[in-house]
Amino acid sequence: MTSETLTADRPNGGIIFRALFEADFVALSRNRRTLTLSLLLPIVILLTTATHKGQRSLGGSLLAIGLAITYGLMSTSMLGYALSVARDRDNGVFQRLRVTPAPTWMIMTSRLAVQAIANVVIALIVMLVGSAIDHLTLTLPQYGLLLLISLLGGAVFLSIGQALVGLLRSPDTVNAAGRVVFIVLFLFGIFGLNGALGSVFESVARWSPTGTVMVLLSGIMNLSNWSSDDSLALLACLGYIFIFASIGIRWFRWTSE
Repeated sequence: MTSETLTADRPNGGIIFRALFEADFVALSRNRRTLTLSLLLPIVILLTTATHKGQRSLGGSLLAIGLAITYGLMSTSMLGYALSVARDRDNGVFQRLRVTPAPTWMIMTSRLAVQAIANVVIALIVMLVGSAIDHLTLTLPQYGLLLLISLLGGAVFLSIGQALVGLLRSPDTVNAAGRVVFIVLFLFGIFGLNGALGSVFESVARWSPTGTVMVLLSGIMNLSNWSSDDSLALLACLGYIFIFASIGIRWFRWTSE
């Protein structure tokens, strides 16, 4: 058999990517527990901070909505994605995929694309619910910018999840480490930005992955007051993506051995 015949029999990249995307989308849609929790926590945050006192404790309604969106992104991107990749690696899914015509970059890109779509859907639902609860009127461009920032925020937490599965092999270890990181970032968002634990902790929280995403989301919802801190938060998010994605790609292994 000639090389020309082998090339002709090989499916093109578009067909391969579509097959991977459809399989990853079905796998994610079947994981109803993760999707439910990713929506439930933000809605609970919005409802518990709906009072004036609750919003004031978090720094205002804009930060409360930013917090809710951020934790929805964290749950699905950092916990759900990392654990899913770790389990599939442990079950040999990636090892089997690597013997197919699909390039390795396409395998991971398909998963990340499906996750990005889930992030947009979650962010949009939380935005609509938060706007209704707090009686906010957002323009169509603001919704578009919020979705873009949500994609960026999701990329921050996806890169953290990728770093976790790159540095850790066992699914149980990835799950445990992811929950610890989630709790730490959760506390940064809840108690950090309102200054309740002091100015030093507030500064650290503001420039944490959680804080920068929250600052960006609240800044987009109030573009007239966009400041240099908002621009620096954008740069910080890009920096986090580069650092954690580099770690995750550099140390990622396709098998758990």
